[in-house]
Amino acid sequence: MTTTQTAPSPLATRIKRRMEQAMGPWGVFFKGFIKHPVMVGSIIPSSRFTIVKMLAPVKWDECDLFVEYGPGVGTFCRPVLERLRGDASLIVIDTNPDFIDYLRKTIRDSRFTAVLGSAADVESIVAAHGHDHADYVLSGLPFSTLPDGIGPAIAAATHRVIRPGGAFLVYQFSAKARDFMARHFTRIDRGFEAINVLPVQLFWGWKD
Repeated sequence: MTTTQTAPSPLATRIKRRMEQAMGPWGVFFKGFIKHPVMVGSIIPSSRFTIVKMLAPVKWDECDLFVEYGPGVGTFCRPVLERLRGDASLIVIDTNPDFIDYLRKTIRDSRFTAVLGSAADVESIVAAHGHDHADYVLSGLPFSTLPDGIGPAIAAATHRVIRPGGAFLVYQFSAKARDFMARHFTRIDRGFEAINVLPVQLFWGWKD
């Protein structure tokens, strides 16, 4: 195998880097979707209308730790940090190293931690960062297309890690996400946001 077959040319590398820089976070998000469509779930980040409606029920003055699964390029991260108390924390978890690398480079906030890992391991991740529970967990992961067993494992671990009175916030294109939540959360509020690509289902599962 020749050198040109094993590695891109310097010119090709420079062109690729410039294209990614020109597209900014959209370029990183699109790249992540192409590489891992089953885990990303959407080719376009959520709209600001979805963000506002999804976060509306959160009692920010009672939130010490907010956790997000599948943060992508930080579409929710910045709005969460804007609302979060100065002494609170945001931990985001993603299996995509491109997203984690991008977030670590672009979000400079001492309250923010980006973890490369699985949402199914949320309990050990939360504990490793000095917390014994999460107040709220947000997820845009496509539960219906995750590998077998992963969705139920994430839902169960999330219920265990959330404190009583806290909530699991889920936004999905499919209503099937509610089935995963209903095994653990008896009270699930439901909403809908049409101004999003595609229109999105919203769920808030509250822990008794």
